[in-house]
Amino acid sequence: MSDPPHEQLEAFLQRVPYIRFLGMRAELSGDEMTAVLPFADHLVGNFQLPALHGGVIGAFLEMTALAQLSVTQGSAKIHKTIDVTIEYLRPGRALTTYARADLRKVGRRVANVHVEAWQEARDQPIAFLRGHFLLSGGS
Repeated sequence: MSDPPHEQLEAFLQRVPYIRFLGMRAELSGDEMTAVLPFADHLVGNFQLPALHGGVIGAFLEMTALAQLSVTQGSAKIHKTIDVTIEYLRPGRALTTYARADLRKVGRRVANVHVEAWQEARDQPIAFLRGHFLLSGGS
């Protein structure tokens, strides 16, 4: 029998060093996972605004997708990214950022995942990710 989802999620979060660098955490409520990226000075890319670095936002979105897959697939395995497209909609300000992943299609070998990130209001997203990820069935 596999570990409970919250233990699988925590195991995944601990296995990826960049997640620890970002300070990312995640919360489970039923079958919904919300990733949380608390603001930290080392995440700023534009000090004049200040705004989060675009690479930080992109990595946060990708890690959210991978975390959701690890929970849904029942393992702490780190799936391989095939491709991602990120749409930056507005600057990520010096605030806590949230993200949710939607598994659009999970096949035997590939998963299609969409992720949205927001800060103060979910109806005002700062970025979207669309990506494909190789599942454990692929080699």
